[in-house]
Amino acid sequence: MKGLTYKDAGVDIEEGNRAVQLMKDHVKSTHIPGVLTGLGDFAGLFEPDLSGYRRPVFVSGTDGVGTKLRVAFDLKRYDTVGIDLVAMSVNDILTTGARPLFFLDYIAGGKIEAEIVADLVKGVADGCRQAGCALLGGETAEMPGFYEAGDYDMAGFALGLVDRDRIIDGSAVGPGDALVAIASSGLHSNGYSLARRLLVPAEKLLEPTRIYVNSVLKTLEDLPDGAIHGMAHITGGGIPENLQRAIPDGLVARVDRSSWQVPAIFELCREKGSISWEEMFRTFNCGIGFVMVVDGGQASKAVSLLGELGETAWVLGEVQEADILGLDPSEGPPGPDPSSSVSGPASPKVIIE
Repeated sequence: MKGLTYKDAGVDIEEGNRAVQLMKDHVKSTHIPGVLTGLGDFAGLFEPDLSGYRRPVFVSGTDGVGTKLRVAFDLKRYDTVGIDLVAMSVNDILTTGARPLFFLDYIAGGKIEAEIVADLVKGVADGCRQAGCALLGGETAEMPGFYEAGDYDMAGFALGLVDRDRIIDGSAVGPGDALVAIASSGLHSNGYSLARRLLVPAEKLLEPTRIYVNSVLKTLEDLPDGAIHGMAHITGGGIPENLQRAIPDGLVARVDRSSWQVPAIFELCREKGSISWEEMFRTFNCGIGFVMVVDGGQASKAVSLLGELGETAWVLGEVQEADILGLDPSEGPPGPDPSSSVSGPASPKVIIE
């Protein structure tokens, strides 16, 4: 009688090895100076160039793609969600002013199919090249009985570097600062649990999350030192929940709703679900992927620089003192005006009107 094998239990080691071979070129294409190891080693080694850093600080971030993966599976299109995976982490660490150095991925599924895994990793590699960081390593796990065959999940981890004296943490934000918005490329990777109930799966829903690393770091470099006081990546929780993280106590970010037109895909979601603007702004990015809080006198230059770098940017609003608006900072601004069709949600430090 032939004994049971690991393959009989649902784990195909040979298929896993084939996946590694298929992804090798994608991983190698992301290697930048500092990478000391190749695919297949137990650990990734990276030697950072610390020249120019007086007090180097490592900055880390981790995230996933969420239920956008389900759209990819339904459409059998696997080569873009890896870009989203990278974007969610590198855009987060970018808010501190850090440059991403390397990225690690984790892919798990019920049954490893080498071509699908290679496509997923291709997307990760594409995102890493866009962000200028290396795909240093990762893990692919076959977990039959835990995931259904054909289902995969992805998680990622990014590490970046910033000089301690140049960390952007929102502490310099003050009254009169301008909010400079940078457009999103669509839904990015948030709100899909709701969007999937409203929209038929389509290629438009797989538009990757925009990676802002190069344009924001170049703008930081070209503006006068200290001109950028805070930054926010607009992800889960939308504009109010994320922008408030860059606003100190006692201040309010006043967002001018008339400064931009919400893209059609968000309007379609709102109409299909009869969704209030309060819920829209708390669920989706509504066309804004990143916000920079800039010295008021440098706002026009920031918008111009971002435009030259291929971004759609504009002045979204300004920072004001909460007491000037007659607000109690401990209570936050008032909720939306029920008579208005454009009012945003109440948030401790953000007004959308």
